[in-house]
Amino acid sequence: MLTVIGEALVDVVQRSSGIEAHVGGSPLNVAVGLARLDHPVQFIGRFGRDAYGDSVAAHLRSSSVMVPLPPDGKPTSVATAQIDDDGAATYVFDLTWELPGLAGRLPLMLQGATLLHTGSIATFLEPGAAEVLAAVEHAHPSSTISFDPNCRPSIITDVEYARTQAERFVALADVVKASDEDLEWLYPGVDPTESARRWLSLGGEAGPALVVVTRGSRGPWGITRAGETQVAAPSVDVVDTVGAGDSFMAGLLSAIVDHGLDGAQNREALRNMPAETLAAIMDHATRAAAVTVSRAGANPPTRAELNHGAA
Repeated sequence: MLTVIGEALVDVVQRSSGIEAHVGGSPLNVAVGLARLDHPVQFIGRFGRDAYGDSVAAHLRSSSVMVPLPPDGKPTSVATAQIDDDGAATYVFDLTWELPGLAGRLPLMLQGATLLHTGSIATFLEPGAAEVLAAVEHAHPSSTISFDPNCRPSIITDVEYARTQAERFVALADVVKASDEDLEWLYPGVDPTESARRWLSLGGEAGPALVVVTRGSRGPWGITRAGETQVAAPSVDVVDTVGAGDSFMAGLLSAIVDHGLDGAQNREALRNMPAETLAAIMDHATRAAAVTVSRAGANPPTRAELNHGAA
């Protein structure tokens, strides 16, 4: 069982051609991406008993994502995305993020989980961020931990706080993915690959096994103890970039699971993976992201679509 914990929201996408609403939220997108790649996955998050919340629940069900928490009485969070003529998205958020009482449910919810992924707004916005950190600490002895900061400067404006918070999760994580834009915002004036190298050393022996930096059309770059590698991004006609990083994250984690590297018992193997394994894992993730940017919204590929593209 794979577990994703974080925010669910509805993306209201504004284009020159009109307005559309899509279920989103970075962690939710990762959960859906993993499920479409044929992994059993549960999503721990919140959404309201309203029309948007109903669409969130239906979206998760349609991809066979398990949802252990019921809706609550607060409004479902909304992100308004403005899409420019090049397909790039900028966001404005109306959010509620808290998971009261989660700690008491964690032993049952995380029983048998081999991997826990979190990130984005869920790891920065209080009061929910403290509850997510507690979940990561609870899962760490038995599960692979993955983290994607997916920074939102329009929400978390204090970069020093964001940097401290990100490093707290990085030190507990086995797998970290960040965009070059994330790292440039967190560490101004520092090359993103240099920031990633530093992250690899956080937490000492308990720190990350793998840090990957996504760089758009230049393709991803990754580092483990065994060395550094990069893969090319496939050429694709971009419709928009909504959910691309989340599809990459899902593809990355899917490949790690497919290689039998999930679970705390496999930490050393993950840390010492050879460069060719890292390249194969990143290539799988890159192809997943390429499918997503070729169509509208956060719409990650199924395993069949990904395998067909590789044929």
